[in-house]
Amino acid sequence: MTAKTNFRGSFTALVTPFKNGAVDEKAFRALVDWQIAEGTNGLVPVGTTGESPTLSHEEHHHVVEWCLEQARGRVPVVAGAGSNSTKEAIDLAQHAEKAGADAVLVVTPYYNKPTQEGLYQHFKAINDAIGIPIIVYNIPPRSVIDMSVDTMTRLFELKNIAGVKDATGNVVRASLQRGAMGPDFNQLSGDDALALGYMAHGGHGCISVTSNVAPRLCAEFQACCLKADYAGALKLQDKLMPLHTALFIEANPAPAKYALSVLGKCAETVRLPMVPVADKTRAAVREAMVHAGLSN
Repeated sequence: MTAKTNFRGSFTALVTPFKNGAVDEKAFRALVDWQIAEGTNGLVPVGTTGESPTLSHEEHHHVVEWCLEQARGRVPVVAGAGSNSTKEAIDLAQHAEKAGADAVLVVTPYYNKPTQEGLYQHFKAINDAIGIPIIVYNIPPRSVIDMSVDTMTRLFELKNIAGVKDATGNVVRASLQRGAMGPDFNQLSGDDALALGYMAHGGHGCISVTSNVAPRLCAEFQACCLKADYAGALKLQDKLMPLHTALFIEANPAPAKYALSVLGKCAETVRLPMVPVADKTRAAVREAMVHAGLSN
């Protein structure tokens, strides 16, 4: 399989539902089916939104397997496989490949604060250990380090490095990365609110939190962007923007899980140190859902 796969459109960074302290397999599988039925273009289990930091390795493996079993090849599955330990990231990536994932999403190592050379060697080690595409997850607000365009360009020369989930908050990066690596480097926005600008700068899609709650609208928005209908995309942006904002009033994914509980998709339970959202946030999320036509 060639690693330089095209990933396009709305990819949902799936929440991990919990029930009685355990992962809620039934709710998770139902969520996968609903997402696909609503037009989501791809699924990303066990990322930040999937509360991967508080899942055991066994739970992490199960969620990836359930996602793949339930999706049955209908849409690509990009499995979260990040860690600030290179060995652990390799183990997670190898499991994802064995389970049948289409690609892995690997975050820049948080907390350790490696140099650019350390980043290169981390991703090269994962690249050398698997045979499926790797999407680099660059999220300086959470990982404290920022992968430079130069480092990304070096990595793109390796056979499995296929693109980036860009959560730098800087839409200009899309143009800089496009200039350095060309249009075949998959550029996926990691920020719902900035996706409109990111797409206009040459992005290919979004790994979205909002699409947990509004999968059809997010897929329609991406479809507009991909055919350069930015007037149509702007109308959808106006509809979705309060939701993009409300879902980040408190730490993700607590607001998204509350919104999903309103829709009857899963419990709002999160694992410590995450806590359920405050009443004020609930009100804001409800209001944003009404604005988007998702709730009465």
